[in-house]
Amino acid sequence: MRDLIALGDLSRAELEDLLDLATAMKEIIRRPVKKVPTLRGKAAANVFFEASTRTRNSFELAGKYLGADIINFQARGSSVEKGETLWDTVRTMWAMGVDAVIVRHQAEGVPGEMAARLDIPVINAGDGAHQHPTQGLLDLFTIRERLGQIAGLTVTIVGDVLHSRVARSDIEGLLQLGARVRLVGPPALIPGGWDSPQVRVYADLREALAGAQVVQVLRIQRERQAAGVIPSLREYHDRWGITPARLSWADAEVLVLHPGPQNRGVEIDSAVVDDPKHSAIQDQVENGVAVRMAVLYRLIGEKGVME
Repeated sequence: MRDLIALGDLSRAELEDLLDLATAMKEIIRRPVKKVPTLRGKAAANVFFEASTRTRNSFELAGKYLGADIINFQARGSSVEKGETLWDTVRTMWAMGVDAVIVRHQAEGVPGEMAARLDIPVINAGDGAHQHPTQGLLDLFTIRERLGQIAGLTVTIVGDVLHSRVARSDIEGLLQLGARVRLVGPPALIPGGWDSPQVRVYADLREALAGAQVVQVLRIQRERQAAGVIPSLREYHDRWGITPARLSWADAEVLVLHPGPQNRGVEIDSAVVDDPKHSAIQDQVENGVAVRMAVLYRLIGEKGVME
């Protein structure tokens, strides 16, 4: 694995290796002193052209917990505002001697293009509505940690699949590890081409939730939608929002995920977000740091035993 652009690029063995490695990384996070010298002397650049809270900060913490130096770049206030091109910006980071570039961009394909040009690893932190591989990894990790396995599970993904890079990464990872996937939401927000023996598209929420062991609730991405796709947020909630009553249609031990940020009272009720039995949303945040530690270690770490 030279770069991490999409989960579909990884073999099952590579996925499982990263999940196993994240388990070890989570032990580091839970120590009183959360620091090891594994990546001492290494540096990575967080190059973000879109807003982020969880992903950018967890990559920064992941690097620091492993002893690496992290440069945080944001387009606002940088030379981009003076007309510098994307490629010149990234080449500047490269010339500073960083060992990896972590990039988020609103245009699909930018991380892949960077990976083709750079001689250092590129990690996709989200490109448009295309891919978000580390979010996919942390979702897989959370499911496996809480339920013990992924193979054979039924995972229902609810909401704005069309604009969701998380959904695409989740689907690729889940299928690689042997899960069955259901997609449900407003018809205009469910892309074509997914229906297959492993991925079924539903028009009815109750039917899609019936017996599901995992429910992944997606954020309504109004910033990416054309006007009029959803009549109103209230109508969306009334038809597709995940409430305690609707969650009861799923398996009795169902696990609820959400990539964040949550629109409480729109795609998911607060009672579901804060449900101590079913919600793994806070676990996802912690696991995001562990997974990103695993990715950084695998891409820029030296072979050997972690101290």
